Amino acid sequence: MKQNKYDDAAFFDKYAAMARSVEGLSAAGEWPAFQAMLPPLAGKHILDLGCGYGWHCFYAQAQGAAAVTGVDISAKMLARAQQAPGAERISWRQAAMEDYHPESGAFDVVLSSLAFHYVADWPALCRKVVQALKPGGSFVFSVEHPVFTAAGTQAWHCDDEGKPLHWPVDHYFSTGRRETCFLGESVVKYHRTLTDWLAPLFALQLHVNGLSEPQPSAHLLATVPGMQDELRRPMMLIISVSKPA
Repeated sequence: MKQNKYDDAAFFDKYAAMARSVEGLSAAGEWPAFQAMLPPLAGKHILDLGCGYGWHCFYAQAQGAAAVTGVDISAKMLARAQQAPGAERISWRQAAMEDYHPESGAFDVVLSSLAFHYVADWPALCRKVVQALKPGGSFVFSVEHPVFTAAGTQAWHCDDEGKPLHWPVDHYFSTGRRETCFLGESVVKYHRTLTDWLAPLFALQLHVNGLSEPQPSAHLLATVPGMQDELRRPMMLIISVSKPA
């Protein structure tokens, strides 16, 4: 059984209270950078892996996508997504992304937001995505940055008063499973170096269109307590590639 932390009631309630869960993409600090790296979506067939509440699915729908499919392992996440206006026009699939088998060449765009660091076999998932893409199709995804995941604790080193002193980066080249604390709960993630994230894409002869280490917007920096510390180290990595035509 793949990890399905989001169907744990206590964890889900904490996640549901996060700003990005309540307000959607406008509260996601990385969204402007992610949005800028997406290709035009009008008339396209879109697949969102690890879709969660479906925010990116609804964005694609609003951009005029011809068809949108959202895949997530969590029944609770999908149930929340299906309560939103327009949800009936999106195809929802409850499955671990590793176990979902899309039709070959069915999608113009495959996207994913902050989900792949939960996947143990990244090269295998890359092969599946490439098979699902039409020639010339795009693959855009965000993950937690290797600097953020390396030490495993995913927490600032603080002084006696709780003020962040620095972000620990350790065991960078010791890749693999990390047990970390997220929303006060134990969660398993997988640390990969930047090379690890990119190498399977190069091996599949994908063209790299862009890479971003997004910073919070001026609005978030001004309005969210502690957000200024997000300028001290990268938290996220966004990669955009395309399949040869």
